[in-house]
Amino acid sequence: MALSNSQYQEIMRGYQAQQLKDKHEQDRRIREVYERLPAVRELDQAVSTCAVLRAKELLNGDKEALKRLREEIGDLREQKRFLLASKGYPADFMEMHYRCPDCEDTGYMADGKKCHCFLQAQIKYLYAQSNLESVLQRENFDTFSYQYFDDQQIEPAVGMTVAGYMRQVYRWCKGFADEFGEKGGNLLFTGATGRGKTFLTNCIAKELIDHYHSVIYLSAHDLFEVFSKYRFESRSEEELKDTYQFILECELLIIDDLGTELNNSFTSSQLFFCMNQRLLASRSTIISTNLSLDRLRDEYTDRVASRIISNYTVIPLYGGDMRLKL
Repeated sequence: MALSNSQYQEIMRGYQAQQLKDKHEQDRRIREVYERLPAVRELDQAVSTCAVLRAKELLNGDKEALKRLREEIGDLREQKRFLLASKGYPADFMEMHYRCPDCEDTGYMADGKKCHCFLQAQIKYLYAQSNLESVLQRENFDTFSYQYFDDQQIEPAVGMTVAGYMRQVYRWCKGFADEFGEKGGNLLFTGATGRGKTFLTNCIAKELIDHYHSVIYLSAHDLFEVFSKYRFESRSEEELKDTYQFILECELLIIDDLGTELNNSFTSSQLFFCMNQRLLASRSTIISTNLSLDRLRDEYTDRVASRIISNYTVIPLYGGDMRLKL
């Protein structure tokens, strides 16, 4: 999964903050015990003193010093456990408590591999970055339903009912998501409002994010607003630069409702640039629009239409407006 440096650093800052919190909580627990049980402080000091003395003996050639150290520390710790238990404290009360014991809140295992908690933090971060976190809980392959599609009349354009056709579309989309890691690809969903374009893109997005692929979702209006600010504001904020770069580099970019923004020569040129850069980098894009291919050519120039025809799988959607049936 591709994380930008700034995204990676943001996650690592979360781990650093957790480590500070872990230490703060441990210090608080230690102070509490020392106040209630001063004898425990004396035992801890005795452990430190004992370790220093035996280390000196070991350096002076006393081969039995290490054995005596272990025995003495074991005895002191047993006394400490007894005192803690007398006040109802667990034996590990004064030790460091980690949110993730497996990596001790570092994000990495002893073998240098990312911990499972890092992957969880990464996917949570990408959900937030993709603008989809709450929506995807409602709109995904598990919640997709055919009940809103007509299963009686034949749709002339596809020679079957809309419900039958949508079962086919569902399989295409599920296959796209399942094989994304190996094949990637680009999709264009066309059709009037309420045909299920956005729902299907959300299904794919959730499946990919759940498998640790980087996804960003933007309406066409928001996409071109980012491009405009990046292009015309002389001092772009660091976050804006990161967003612009992430749009070009994320594994899947979803552009929703293309054609609803105010179109002009700038938006046409930026759309072509974005599509072309992502194609050159073998990055996948999904576009949803109410416009037909002919309208896309008229609105966004032949270059844009040519890129779509040559590199995108076009999936037209039919039927009535599902939103009126909800």
